[in-house]
Amino acid sequence: MPIRARHMRLTTWRTFATAAIAALMAALLTPVSAHSAPRESKPVYSYENAIRESVWVDTGLDGDSDGKTDRVAADIVRPREPAQQGRKIPVIMDASPYYSCCGRGNESQKKTYDAQGNVVQMPLFYDNYFVPRGYAFVGVDFAGTNRSDGCVDVGGRSDVQSAKAVVDWLNGRAKGYTSRTGTVRAKAGWTNGNTGMIGKSYDGTVANGVAATGVEGLKTIVPIAGISSWYDYYFAKGAPLYDSGPDWLSDYVESPDARAKCAAVQKRLVDEAPRTGDWTKLWTERDYVKDAGKVDASVFVIHGMQDLNVRPKHFGQWWDALAKNGVERKIWLSQTGHVDPFDFRRAEWVDTLHRWFDHELLGYDNGIDDEPMADIERAPDQWVTSTVWSPHGTDSVSLRPGKGEQAGVGTLGLRTGSGTETFTDNPQQSETDWAAQIDQSTAGKAGFITKPLTKSLRLSGSSKVTVTATPSTSTAHLSAVLVDLGPDTIRDYADAAEGITTLTDRSCWGPSTTGDSSCYKKTQAKTADVDYTVFSRGWADLGNYASDLKGVPLTPGKPYTITLDLHASDHVIPAGHRLALIVAGTDKDLIDPPSTQPTLKLDLSRTTASVPLVGGTRAFTAATSGSAHITPEAALDGVADPRTPQRVPGGSR
Repeated sequence: MPIRARHMRLTTWRTFATAAIAALMAALLTPVSAHSAPRESKPVYSYENAIRESVWVDTGLDGDSDGKTDRVAADIVRPREPAQQGRKIPVIMDASPYYSCCGRGNESQKKTYDAQGNVVQMPLFYDNYFVPRGYAFVGVDFAGTNRSDGCVDVGGRSDVQSAKAVVDWLNGRAKGYTSRTGTVRAKAGWTNGNTGMIGKSYDGTVANGVAATGVEGLKTIVPIAGISSWYDYYFAKGAPLYDSGPDWLSDYVESPDARAKCAAVQKRLVDEAPRTGDWTKLWTERDYVKDAGKVDASVFVIHGMQDLNVRPKHFGQWWDALAKNGVERKIWLSQTGHVDPFDFRRAEWVDTLHRWFDHELLGYDNGIDDEPMADIERAPDQWVTSTVWSPHGTDSVSLRPGKGEQAGVGTLGLRTGSGTETFTDNPQQSETDWAAQIDQSTAGKAGFITKPLTKSLRLSGSSKVTVTATPSTSTAHLSAVLVDLGPDTIRDYADAAEGITTLTDRSCWGPSTTGDSSCYKKTQAKTADVDYTVFSRGWADLGNYASDLKGVPLTPGKPYTITLDLHASDHVIPAGHRLALIVAGTDKDLIDPPSTQPTLKLDLSRTTASVPLVGGTRAFTAATSGSAHITPEAALDGVADPRTPQRVPGGSR
């Protein structure tokens, strides 16, 4: 849906005096006409002489149970001149738990302070670039981190209130103080209250959470690789994605002072997040998707389609919920893993972000609302656009697995299959092992493959795979992946840098000071030549067959039906390539194995993949109606095995 423009009101003046007086009044009071309205904020203010100050905002919570409401530190950099001229300015805000413990951005920058406690280095380029253009930048320390009171509760009320309270303060609804413990009040009389939140990973996650409160004054958010539901960060329909829960993350980012006071919060994060994968009230509190209807801010989503930290399910379900509720939105989808757009498309990113904030926070009619909704990286550094996303004409198509000429190597098409396929969970194998041997009969997976395509196919959106499986033991985990079988050059998302290489030379984005440089190391795409690409994946505990909220033990020998939610993607399978569906057990290093090592028998007549195809069934029929043939190779080359993802959403990159 196109982003609606916000039009400026024009005042009409009536003439009650002489023509000369009317002309004079018109010259003095009539607003600038629409055709000459500003379209871009310019760097006209001094960054070196900007006001740098700190305010502690009262959250109204007492997370550390010390008998006093918690105050969070908000470090502010704002141009001096607008306040001197009596003009109020908008705010760009990044609320983060990482400003002290771990750093922000590709170069892991931390906040530094002068002897008076005012910020000297503000991580990232936002202040250097936007303050001279008439914005204030505010860097907020989550409760329990750096110079803030309270406790980290990993996406819960405390984390969200840390940022929401600052939005309230900027709009005159919350109390701020000039020190952490003092009584001298600080007012935000220099701002008009229009606030845009931005941030990567944990920071972008809380931006989602604040937007889901519907707080007044928050005009836009720009979540980069943000979490939309914390349950889905730790589990996939009961299957654990990590060997630890939110208590580990809280302990990782908290200040020493908070760590000494927050034992009760830590205990709750353990007790109410059981490793069984059962849904609890703790997860309900941290599910922002359910509150998408409260979002009044526009949303500009950025996500890597190969992000194995904050996995693409997060943007997919958030995007769909926002669309359902008519939220203004825009999206960029890259081939990278967990990477900031500043490090994979720098010049275009800064320009687009500049125009986005100008439009959303300053009200400039700069045309960004008339541009395509989606930018998608089709190959390394090669981008295409979609007027809307998912594109018009996208329809869910049910693809059915069928028996092939050898065990475990079946067909994939529109006709309902028959018979069964069997595999045994091997926790030492990953999706790359399965895909590399897709044309071979192996014990650890069941693969289903189309004929080579005679026309390209585009999948755009979220897929689902429904399987009926009979386990041999009382526990079983399932994986389903979609694979593009064919040669390609892609970003090497499995590399430690997840698709980029950091260079030694730098580019600068705004003025610098002695303590805060605007110059950052350049990057370039790190690529891999592959024979296949896994482009969507999903997992589940078969014990959650009857409920997404709670798992139960299985009865060996009894069939169960469950639907796996696959990650959102936008991928084109070129003509000559094949599309494959693989169903298997533990996806090594991406989910944890079950307590047993089951053999599972798939009922092919009751197994289906529902995939979002541009052009729907007609497109699939046209692409698979030829008689092209391929001679399978013994093994296919792909990226390296997926690495065990960080238990920290965006701690240092």
